Amino acid sequence: MPEVYYRTSVGIALIVAEDGYITKVSIRDEELEETTTDSPVLLEAIKQLREYFDGERKDFDLPIKQPGSDFQQEVWQQLLQIKYGSTITYLQQSQQMKNPLAIRAIAAANGRNNLWIVVPCHRVIGSNGSLTGYAGGLWRKKWLLEHEARVMGTGQTKLPF
Repeated sequence: MPEVYYRTSVGIALIVAEDGYITKVSIRDEELEETTTDSPVLLEAIKQLREYFDGERKDFDLPIKQPGSDFQQEVWQQLLQIKYGSTITYLQQSQQMKNPLAIRAIAAANGRNNLWIVVPCHRVIGSNGSLTGYAGGLWRKKWLLEHEARVMGTGQTKLPF
């Protein structure tokens, strides 16, 4: 499986491809060096992540695939519907999925999302408006939401989390 390390505004991202699909994008806390690749799909992922962090891209157009149950796939598909610069709560996500009693299962599926930023689980917040549950660290979740708000020119440049 080809992989590459790419430096972003919030740390080093590990991007993994398999059979022409991006299968993982994760953020690393370790201080790692950027690597290079000649894989077209990895190069495209790097390009799109660069555009996202430069405020030029709001939606990703990458071939993606990650293993998961049918329920997890449904949760991740629903995450793709959350508009750039917007947030929803876990309760709203469960209601949109017509499964209001599955809040914890939905939150757990969000936590198993392997496609950081590309499948935007960072846009889901607690019902009281707080930042909760983010594998990349809550400071990154806050940074990403503030970045999207700045790019959109909406609201405050610092969100009250």
